[in-house]
Amino acid sequence: MSTKSAAAAAAPPADGAATGQQQVRKRTWYRTTLFNAFVIGGVGFLAPGLWNAMSNLGAGGAQEPYLVNAANALVFGVMGFLCLFGAPLANRVGLSWTLFLGAVGYPLYSAGLYANNRYGNEWFVLVGAAACGFSAGLFWASEGAVALGYPEPGKRGRYMNIWLWFRTGGPLVGGAIVLGMNNDARARAKGKVGYQVYLVFIALQCVAAPLALALSPPEKVQRADGSKVVIRAEPTFAGECRALWAACRRRDILLLLPVFWAAYFNQYNNNFQTYYFGVRARALIGFVGNFGTLLSSQLMSSLLDYKGLPVKRRIAVGFWYAVVLHIVAWTYGWVVQEKYTRNPPAYDWEDKGFVEGFFVLILWDFARQALQNWLYYLVATMTDNISELTRFSGILRGQESFAQAVSFGLNTKKWVGGRVPLAVNTILLVLAVFPTWLVVRDHTPIDREAKSASDNDSQVEEGLASPTVLNLDEKEKFAVARTSVGRDAAL
Repeated sequence: MSTKSAAAAAAPPADGAATGQQQVRKRTWYRTTLFNAFVIGGVGFLAPGLWNAMSNLGAGGAQEPYLVNAANALVFGVMGFLCLFGAPLANRVGLSWTLFLGAVGYPLYSAGLYANNRYGNEWFVLVGAAACGFSAGLFWASEGAVALGYPEPGKRGRYMNIWLWFRTGGPLVGGAIVLGMNNDARARAKGKVGYQVYLVFIALQCVAAPLALALSPPEKVQRADGSKVVIRAEPTFAGECRALWAACRRRDILLLLPVFWAAYFNQYNNNFQTYYFGVRARALIGFVGNFGTLLSSQLMSSLLDYKGLPVKRRIAVGFWYAVVLHIVAWTYGWVVQEKYTRNPPAYDWEDKGFVEGFFVLILWDFARQALQNWLYYLVATMTDNISELTRFSGILRGQESFAQAVSFGLNTKKWVGGRVPLAVNTILLVLAVFPTWLVVRDHTPIDREAKSASDNDSQVEEGLASPTVLNLDEKEKFAVARTSVGRDAAL
């Protein structure tokens, strides 16, 4: 054997071989992407999921909606600011602690509702609402980073579905708890749910914060393909704010602001429930309505993932599908509301007219969920940079939160019927159609599917090629674990 051959044999393996060895190495179960998906899903199930279960009761299960609507206006007002600026804050404290802080406020909100329900206390409702708004903004800032940044590129859709089912499972289980505790004949009439319901919710939500600490730091996450979570965070908080401001000034983002507001503006549905349904009817609506939301999400997601159409065509079809759904839902809602304005009912689930009013709420939620899924998909096709995508998502969620704050504030007043809030909602939806269509018309999607397929062809797990070797400058630019946050994990 020649000297060169011997040296080659003794040389350490190339980067590709090293990566291949890293892939077959046994992973630690609590560092895997699947475990971390269950952590973020579990926190979503216990904290915002159960909050949604209470909200689905109509005004948090209260007898009248006005105090709870004021509290929710405070929740979403605070949440809107934290959604916008939560990502820069997360860069400083790390994702697990951000998620921890994003969970601690939810049981305080439930405790405020309990104190009001049992003792008539009002100030604690507002204190709990402020704490919940702070936590909710940080939760939404951190959960998107984990759901999008931790999994392997080829598995992001699968892991997002895990998170979605966990989050929707909260309202399902919460709705089942409420229905099980409010299904006898005494709950036929209008009124409020029993205070024992809130004790169950408080106990469950207290588990969310310690569970959040089980989340792995991004630099310790072990993916199945051996790749690392790559971090491209701005070096300073000021740099993050400048990048956020640049994203806010984009033409397409500005044109989408009306639909960001219109998508989640309808909080009159809480008043609609308390006005026209008894306690156990509201409990049934809060449980069964989640299945309609899941169906709507699945239908829109299936359309947007359909490989038989190019991405731009899917976006256009999804847009018009959402428009048609809203026309059907709001036309039907107006017809039923006018009928109830003239002759207000108080339905139990055994009453003949229950299904008619129930479908108003089902159709509103069905249309709203379809629109939100479509919006997140549209925003995701604007960039292949996860850092920029996180800013776009924060803008979307922040504007939705501001809209909900205004809508809850609007519904603190006892309107004669629901004509004023319905008119405001309808006008917002109509005004949002044209600017949104302009974005759809001019949008050139960044085809992440094609990019992902190209990347997968070069993955070591396929055995077709070795990973690209970066020079020193590129390694510095894409250094792993330069900060404590995986929010900016590269695709």
